[in-house]
Amino acid sequence: MKHFSYDEWLNYVKDEVNDKAREELESHLYVCDQCLEHYLQALSVHESSLPLLSNDSSFTDLVMAEVSKQKEVVKKPSIKSKKPFYQQVAFHYLIAAAATLLLTFSGVFQSLATYASAVEAPQYSKEKRASVTEEVIDKTFAWMDSLEKKEANKK
Repeated sequence: MKHFSYDEWLNYVKDEVNDKAREELESHLYVCDQCLEHYLQALSVHESSLPLLSNDSSFTDLVMAEVSKQKEVVKKPSIKSKKPFYQQVAFHYLIAAAATLLLTFSGVFQSLATYASAVEAPQYSKEKRASVTEEVIDKTFAWMDSLEKKEANKK
């Protein structure tokens, strides 16, 4: 992180920096405590040359009035920014509802339900097939039985 010297902060307080440098210095104050300390030192040294407020309460009232004006401007959308009808939410809901009704009455959903039930329950054959595990167990027992028979025949 680049830190600014005390002299740079003193120039900032004296208003002897260009706009780009001013923005850079101001944004740096948010993240650097060391430079904030330099700025406060420069401000306290040069405090006597800064302009004085004649009436603190009237200054606060003026600032608050400007803030409330800005809030009103943000809250009120301009009439020119009104969206065309095809970009409004109600229009999209209307199109979706119309498409749903059309598909329902044309029978598309019914045919999809029939297809889904056919896919869901496949018909391999009428007889029930054993699982792979059961088949492996059956073959293992058959093999063991054949081994026992061979042992019995040898005796």
